[in-house]
Amino acid sequence: MFDIGFSELVMIAVVALVVLGPERLPKVARTVGHLLGRLQRYASDVKADINREMQLEELKKIQIQLEESARKAEQTMREEVAKTESQLRTVAVGGVEPPLELGVETPADTPPQPAASAEPAVPAASPQLELGLETPPQGHEERRT
Repeated sequence: MFDIGFSELVMIAVVALVVLGPERLPKVARTVGHLLGRLQRYASDVKADINREMQLEELKKIQIQLEESARKAEQTMREEVAKTESQLRTVAVGGVEPPLELGVETPADTPPQPAASAEPAVPAASPQLELGLETPPQGHEERRT
């Protein structure tokens, strides 16, 4: 801390013994020890406070960077949504066909659907109806295949 060697400490002790005397030297040494302890605790508290402030500054910088990147991502998403909406509106109006992308079927790629038969569609029988647990609805005959 102060860069005091052993020989310097011995010289200080001898001078203190001569100046203070053997009766008051232990009390003075105890008081000096308490003061040095308080000084060391104060210095360590100051260091801890400075470290906390530095960490807080770093966290604030990281928070600002995260908020900025979130704003950029949100802006990009809004631009993409607006672009997609405008493309969908253009397609809905019938002005332009949608751009072809891999994996997207166009009307020319879809197989033709079978023509609707002249018979009216009969609803499929429920399992309860087939087991006799339910009565058929009025106007429909039970059909077994």
